[in-house]
Amino acid sequence: MKEYFVSPGDDLQGVLDRAEPGSLVHLAAGEYRQKLQIRTPRLTLRGAGCEKTVLIWDDYARKLDEQGREYNTFRTWTVAVTADGVQMVELAIVNDSLHPEIKGQEVALSVVGDGFVMERCLLRSTQDTLFVGPLPADLIARYEGFLPDVLRRGGAMAQRFSDCRIEGTVDFIFGCGEALFDACEIRSVYDVRDLGYAAAPAHALEQAKGFTFRRCRFTAEEGVSAGSIYLARPWRDFGLCVYEDCSYGPHICPAGFDPWLDSGRDKTARFYETPPVPGRVAWCRNYTEA
Repeated sequence: MKEYFVSPGDDLQGVLDRAEPGSLVHLAAGEYRQKLQIRTPRLTLRGAGCEKTVLIWDDYARKLDEQGREYNTFRTWTVAVTADGVQMVELAIVNDSLHPEIKGQEVALSVVGDGFVMERCLLRSTQDTLFVGPLPADLIARYEGFLPDVLRRGGAMAQRFSDCRIEGTVDFIFGCGEALFDACEIRSVYDVRDLGYAAAPAHALEQAKGFTFRRCRFTAEEGVSAGSIYLARPWRDFGLCVYEDCSYGPHICPAGFDPWLDSGRDKTARFYETPPVPGRVAWCRNYTEA
């Protein structure tokens, strides 16, 4: 395995592009204010700790590009992973644009790849913090010519997040990936709109696996109102979320889940929870029985 050692101020994107597949990239403590794309497969990025090594940028959806077009959600990432088999350990990825009620979505990490693994990391933003690809099929078609093909890639993609903290406000874990969140902290941060949703799944009906939250802790920072956060709402008709042995703070709405306005997706969404929690919406089912 080839190893690379990088410090703040270095051209990290250049290192990522030159690195051989299967290499290990060591990131020293400090702030790396760079917008980054990982295009090389099987790279491992290892930081000095999630409070010490920080990859940070500040794009947002309503920002205008050089052609006068809004960035759109899917170009706002701080880090985009577009290769398979990438791993990240003990680092933070942050979008510090803030004020999503004015600026729109602000993605910290976008993963459009299979076999992605993240351990002991921190993801911090507001609205749409973490995108776990692929895109829904209708958006793959809609964004042809607007998004690069690597961000519009389809197919099955599995991702795993272990012992991580993911922070945000609205739909801050979203997409169509088969993502496992194991022993993670899912932390809601203050939003002036006083309403939030932790997850927004958009899985197709043929997908048997969606987002699985296993032994996760749903927490909130000071200022987040009691009952103001839903665990999930379906971004597309058959969005799939499973909650296994999770714990919830008082910020979580007793109903648990929202149907996404008057979309009627409460009739098709696949939301499961075990053990069952009293007061949940009728269309959230017991995962063990299902």
